[in-house]
Amino acid sequence: MDHITINDKDIQGSRTMDTCKLLTATVLVAALSIPILTQAALVGRLAATEGGTDYQAYYDTEADLTWLADANAAGVAMNWADANGWAAALTVDGVDGWRLADTLQPDASCNSQTSSASYGYNCTGSEMGNLFYNVLGGNALSSITSIHNSNYDLFSNVQSSRYWSATGYAPGSNPAFDFTMYNGNQNYRDKLDSSYAWAVRSGDVSAVPVPAAIWLFGSGLIGLIGFANQKSHS
Repeated sequence: MDHITINDKDIQGSRTMDTCKLLTATVLVAALSIPILTQAALVGRLAATEGGTDYQAYYDTEADLTWLADANAAGVAMNWADANGWAAALTVDGVDGWRLADTLQPDASCNSQTSSASYGYNCTGSEMGNLFYNVLGGNALSSITSIHNSNYDLFSNVQSSRYWSATGYAPGSNPAFDFTMYNGNQNYRDKLDSSYAWAVRSGDVSAVPVPAAIWLFGSGLIGLIGFANQKSHS
């Protein structure tokens, strides 16, 4: 009968190979479990000086929203009604249609869910929550002023405080949703309380049609030029 001889080196080599395979598989599983975060692209809009880069707003190409560059343009915290009124009356370089951010309800991304509301941390379904976590790179339980990505530097006067949402709390007429920039928490509070207001606009402001008055002025100017040319040739 033939005998198969297996020495200690063969056994050790086999064990080493099995260990390497196990480590490779472990690293692969770990890599797949880590979420890959992409930084939203922001495009400058409404330059304060012609041809400049001192933009007064930034367009989020992923969310199709334009955020005012000044996160505290109103200058003060105010109650919910006043905050909504301020945003609705805002005009920047002739562009109106500004508002407060909307809060999605229900929102499965929130870590707290009840029959009446989605709230808490990681609420990326809301416009303000998406801004905090995905656009600015904030982390739950940390202030946006301390943890953020490079997009944060495009904005000014970001308050490490509460910001109103345009969305009221449906079960009652008194509360409305807000978002806290000092810890990434979404919740609701009395509309008479004071919070800051950050104006946002649906879509890209670069696609806003030129106001009718400007079109009329332009067509009138062209008509006058044509009339002057006709008169000079007569």
